[in-house]
Amino acid sequence: MLDRLVQGEVPRKHHIAFRDAGGRLLHEEAFTRAGFDGPYTLAYHRHRPHATHAAEVRHGFTLPQAAPPRALLKRHYRTQDLRAPSGPAVDARVPFLFNADVVAGLATPTAEDPVYFSNGDGDDLFFVFEGGGLLRTPLGDLRFAKDDYVYVPKGLLHRFVPDPGPQRWLSLEFPGGVHLPSQWRNDTGQLRMDAPYSHRDFRRVEWKGPMDEGIRELLVKRAGAFHGFRFDESPLDVVGWDGAVYPFAFPILNFQPRAGLVHLPPTWHGTFAARGALVCSFVPRVVDFHPEAIPCPYPHASVDVDELLFYVRGEFTSRRGVGPGSISHHPAGVMHGPHPGAYEGSIGARTTTELAVMLDCYLPLAATPAALEVEDPGYQESFVR
Repeated sequence: MLDRLVQGEVPRKHHIAFRDAGGRLLHEEAFTRAGFDGPYTLAYHRHRPHATHAAEVRHGFTLPQAAPPRALLKRHYRTQDLRAPSGPAVDARVPFLFNADVVAGLATPTAEDPVYFSNGDGDDLFFVFEGGGLLRTPLGDLRFAKDDYVYVPKGLLHRFVPDPGPQRWLSLEFPGGVHLPSQWRNDTGQLRMDAPYSHRDFRRVEWKGPMDEGIRELLVKRAGAFHGFRFDESPLDVVGWDGAVYPFAFPILNFQPRAGLVHLPPTWHGTFAARGALVCSFVPRVVDFHPEAIPCPYPHASVDVDELLFYVRGEFTSRRGVGPGSISHHPAGVMHGPHPGAYEGSIGARTTTELAVMLDCYLPLAATPAALEVEDPGYQESFVR
């Protein structure tokens, strides 16, 4: 959550009668987190937002299933080679790696969503590797573009309207929710002045008011299954809302990187936190400035976390054979580090152009059959010679 917003028309106090200009009573929706103990948004509808009919399930993306167990090895998946599904975003997600805290995959929509979607299983966080478009919700519209993170809260009705052209988004679903790391906030919840971003760096949902797109179908994902519903009226009937739960976009290049005398650990690049996971942003930056510094990451034994790295563009000093769209997976229990020659070769470097998204998580990540289809079989041995 970022901060509290007020948009459109709201009553002077919550939970009291609120009527439109014609005297009709409006319906207050409480959109809450952590039961009633967490952040919340109150939205005011012209119609009863909970009045739905059961309906046929006609859409839904691939759900994660684990491939057979394999040896504990460093892995590289070339998502560039994926036979990506077409269609709307609600159908065009492919999971690659997952555990109980996160599902990581790729979304490749080629059309706008013909239905509204609500993910009752978790928050969605997308990184737009290629493309852009519009996220439409009852709270307003959110424009997004290449290099943006896009956050969609759990349970929020929405649909994606992609721009023309190719679309490739890293998709991260967090059943336990996602938030900004607590170390970047002060006691009042405001982002600290020494945080790697400020409130101004985020793009919030833009208020539009009631509209009717003629869509009445709702798809809900809950407990790893899809469920269909139908409205009699447009669900985009909100006249106003206030609260702290809403979609937002964060351009990755707004992240303010840090440099030190010697190499800083990945936690300094932490951008979003989740149950059992941390999302980090590696952006072009000045590197370590001690006269004897080795800017390349040191070899490290991952005894507690699995590391997933999604490569966007630039020079990746510690790796070879990876390119834009690659996903590397370095599992806990096996040491990993730079490719041969990269460690010494980085001495004297002053800057790096790498752009990448990293996910560290405590529970082991299982691969799906789709990941195995695009795996680089020589990746493990590439660290030897």
